[in-house]
Amino acid sequence: MATNKTFTMIKPDAVAAGNIGGITKMIEEAGFRITAMKMTKLSSERAGQFYAVHKERPFYGELCQYMSSGHIVAMILEKENAVADFRKLIGATDPSKAEAGTIRAIYAKSIEANAIHGSDSDENAEIEGSFFFAGTEKY
Repeated sequence: MATNKTFTMIKPDAVAAGNIGGITKMIEEAGFRITAMKMTKLSSERAGQFYAVHKERPFYGELCQYMSSGHIVAMILEKENAVADFRKLIGATDPSKAEAGTIRAIYAKSIEANAIHGSDSDENAEIEGSFFFAGTEKY
């Protein structure tokens, strides 16, 4: 059953490019309410913990290095059918395949520097949100 919460993170490339405002505006204009938000910088160890599911993949080391290369903005979002609607809003991981008007089509530089993360399931939204926000911070 779909929930009304999801997790997102604006990635280092988009933060460094000054795209936080443009991305959050798109999120709010799509009907999402930001219920928690923080800017932080991941250590490579913390990035490794967040992306542990990819530990055996060949890109894991580069992913951790990239995600710890600069600041990120973590957010909890609220909207009916949040996970599915947000995945549609951000577009395909590869920005060259992302639908026009999606966040990645507009702001992503490459498949690696793809501007934004969005949880892929209700379960992962809860896990990922809890990774960045304590219970008293996130809702």
